[in-house]
Amino acid sequence: MATRTDDRSPALHVADSHDLIRVHGARENNLKDVSIEIPKRRLTVFTGVSGSGKTSLVFNTIAAESQRLINETYSAFVQGFMPSLSRPEVDVLEGLTTVITVDQQRLGVDPRSTVGTATDANAMLRILFSRLGEPHIGPPSAYAFNVPSVRASGAITVERGAKKAVKATFTRTGGMCVRCEGRGVVSDIDLDQLYDDSKSLAEGAFTIPGWKSDSFWTVRVYAESGLLDPNKPIREFTKQEMHDFLYREPTKVKVEGVNLTYEGLIPKIQKSMLSKDKEALQPHIRAFVERAVTFTTCPECDGTRLSEGARASKIGRISIADACAMEIRDLAEWIRGLDEPSVAPLLASLQQTLDSFVEIGLGYLSLDRASGTLSGGEAQRVKMIRHLGSALTDTTYVFDEPTAGLHPHDIQRMNELLLRLRDKGNTVLVVEHKPETIAIADHVVDLGPGAGTAGGSVCFQGTVDGLRAGGTVTGRHFGDRAALKETVRKPSGALEIRGAATHNLRDVDVDVPLGVLTVITGVAGSGKSSLVHGSLVKGRGAAEDGVVSIDQGAIRGSRRSNPATYTGLLDPIRKAFAKANDVKPALFSANSEGACPTCNGAGVVYTDLAMMAGVASTCEECEGKRFDASVLEYRLGGRDISEVLAMSVAEAEEFFGAGEAHTPAAHRILRRLADVGLGYLTIGQPLTTLSGGERQRLKLATHMAEKGGVYVLDEPTTGLHLADVEQLLGLLDRLVDSGKSVIVIEHHQAVMAHADWIIDLGPGAGHDGGRVVFEGTPAELVADRTTLTGRHLAAYVGG
Repeated sequence: MATRTDDRSPALHVADSHDLIRVHGARENNLKDVSIEIPKRRLTVFTGVSGSGKTSLVFNTIAAESQRLINETYSAFVQGFMPSLSRPEVDVLEGLTTVITVDQQRLGVDPRSTVGTATDANAMLRILFSRLGEPHIGPPSAYAFNVPSVRASGAITVERGAKKAVKATFTRTGGMCVRCEGRGVVSDIDLDQLYDDSKSLAEGAFTIPGWKSDSFWTVRVYAESGLLDPNKPIREFTKQEMHDFLYREPTKVKVEGVNLTYEGLIPKIQKSMLSKDKEALQPHIRAFVERAVTFTTCPECDGTRLSEGARASKIGRISIADACAMEIRDLAEWIRGLDEPSVAPLLASLQQTLDSFVEIGLGYLSLDRASGTLSGGEAQRVKMIRHLGSALTDTTYVFDEPTAGLHPHDIQRMNELLLRLRDKGNTVLVVEHKPETIAIADHVVDLGPGAGTAGGSVCFQGTVDGLRAGGTVTGRHFGDRAALKETVRKPSGALEIRGAATHNLRDVDVDVPLGVLTVITGVAGSGKSSLVHGSLVKGRGAAEDGVVSIDQGAIRGSRRSNPATYTGLLDPIRKAFAKANDVKPALFSANSEGACPTCNGAGVVYTDLAMMAGVASTCEECEGKRFDASVLEYRLGGRDISEVLAMSVAEAEEFFGAGEAHTPAAHRILRRLADVGLGYLTIGQPLTTLSGGERQRLKLATHMAEKGGVYVLDEPTTGLHLADVEQLLGLLDRLVDSGKSVIVIEHHQAVMAHADWIIDLGPGAGHDGGRVVFEGTPAELVADRTTLTGRHLAAYVGG
């Protein structure tokens, strides 16, 4: 063995000198020439008020450029199949490493996507059952609910030398339930909601939204197909006519010389409306679908999604359906008990994946849980699973509020995971608002000082102690603690919930007080959302009680959508312009008649460069204003429509509040936007440029317009800075004081302390939860201290 003779410490190798990520001149979105240095192999937290530029710097600049550079290492042919990424607006980026982003984007809402399919746990289970399951039914695909069984036979022509036809058969055994096609539920359509059977097709029997009597593709194709008598009432159709009307396979027909496809009404409705994500439908279409369609558990597979053969094949007494229905912590114990040397590597890999679920606090989930039902915080932690046991080091992990949706009890566990990733030699960048996570940072970057155009600058970078002593908004609010109320409001009544048994709830009976601010608390997975959404929002009396639900679902919108279009503000503005100038309202829409003809109202012209990043340049015709030049000649209160859309909410509120431009309908919407703290937002700003917290508050402002006596909010503090939470509490108080009942599902201790009444669920998650462990005032909960929530709230308020 060689020995070292030189005891002097070696000089620093040049390769070890690259210990910083340098950003110089970042101008993405609202960033104002930001220049910072981020230490590698350390935990850096980016904080600042919502909309200050955190996501623009971390995700849209650092992570985006790393991904773009990695993509460039592939051949031009491969790049042609990958999404093209443009270079961020930044002068210099040095010291980048491979970036792995773990964001809060919800997992797919496809009905066939589950926790198991999203994490590859199902793939490993399928291999396990295909090797050990008795009776043996086939390869792993035979246990997959997304794979249908296929059989085919016939002649194929082989073009090799002399052409010759050979007979071939093909079979593939899949695990998909034939009845529900792997969805677990079957839809039953109420025919009375589709048509009035006392009328004929000619008399306008259809009651489906958007089906106008003169439409070629809907009504007329039925009336003039020649397959049905258009003048006969539907209730008098023969058995064959009824079958053709409801279920006929696609058939070519001619209507006034035009070739069209006739298809039965049921499959047509299923393809046009039921196959789409319900949340993406227009409100009136969504209301129709909810009215016309009932979803029930598939009677054939009992909701397991699997074929009879897949359900019958078992290891011991457990089928793959039973395994997927178990809580993951129980499944991990069952896998640990299997001793099969022939599949030892597979068992070890599956065991590691399942243990990662438990370690990250998701042991209460089951693999058959639909991924679309996970909260934003749960979805983010599911994405973390594959990285926990990774052997990769010297990579950069980027997290977007990893504590979202976590009870204070669970935040400590998340902090340990972040530190573990760092200690393996990785750079960890975290966008976060919670002081518990900011406190463990090695380095803090505080952006601000305000939001939108008032933000985009680095106010502080350094240690946590330096942040506390600094005069920034975050530094000033870092030690904030909301105090318990001295007096709480008295309820005016109660919403009774009896025998709630959704998901893990155990026949819960509870009275939710009305006329006060009620907070539902408990660890993640304790049953809060099941109680509120399963019993209150979707309960029998929800419509009568006027329940308005504001959930965590993401705002959908393209670059053409903006706060004015999303909130309905643009409608009264267009009408006001039209009335003042005696022209059509459609002229004042950049998505309609008033659009610039060159850029079609986008404001920019896109040039596609195949596998290279496309180029977006400002339209020379309208100079980015999006409107035709003739439209900009029309004015209201001395401003044209593009100048109005360039106003901030605060400016527009003043503009439409008095004078020539006085428009009460527009002013009401703007007042609500200001109430939720979005006064700085430009009303024509694309939705794609808004931060998560801004989108959450925009949604809140929109729902505040709905008529209802009970407001249900699901974690409204997600994405909000400590300073913004203060403003949210004021808004909740105003809602209650105006006569509304407000029910909030929340983990933030400031909201708990501010409540009039607390309902705490637990004591744990999954089958350890589902019970009400406390009801009373926050002061009583602090004094009680028998629950996890009580102990953490007591520590928070210093009780």
